Amino acid sequence: MDANHFKIDVPVKEVMRYNPATIGAEATVPKAAAKMCKKGVGSCIVLQNNVPKGIVTEEDINCKVVAKDRKPGDVYVSEIMSTPLITIDIDKTVGEATHMMVKNKVRRLPVVDKSKVVGIVTVRDIISVSNEMNEIMSDLIKVNHNYEDSNGSATSGVCDNCNLMSDDLVFVDGRMLCSVCRISDDTD
Repeated sequence: MDANHFKIDVPVKEVMRYNPATIGAEATVPKAAAKMCKKGVGSCIVLQNNVPKGIVTEEDINCKVVAKDRKPGDVYVSEIMSTPLITIDIDKTVGEATHMMVKNKVRRLPVVDKSKVVGIVTVRDIISVSNEMNEIMSDLIKVNHNYEDSNGSATSGVCDNCNLMSDDLVFVDGRMLCSVCRISDDTD
């Protein structure tokens, strides 16, 4: 694994959005579009008798209704939804979600807990977590690199002894020390 990539098994429940947009299978396309606009999302999970049956997305509306010049008010979401609904269990990891998305060529996975939809995880959610983790790891690698490479040369950071910022840290006996702490360490 190279220094710029970090794999972590983050639980899906840590990155998913709770209470996803849902709509009944008997609803029309304008109702689904209005719900997506109201919630600021690109999909609605389609329910039939409160059981998730499919998902309708902006792309479904564009490609299956608008592009075919169908009248949206005459089209039910059950006609254009993507089915079967591919879901992921709340106890799975982001890595497992990513593999499911790639395998099934989908960008959204409803998250279920005992067959009940409790959230949704999207490619965008996973990318944001991945980018954050890569930034954190990059920062930690830089800090570690500075500790290992300082070999007597001064650097900036927080002193391991007094916890104060210093522009004059030097690696001494496995710790980064400021000039004041180096002097007091020598006199002890």
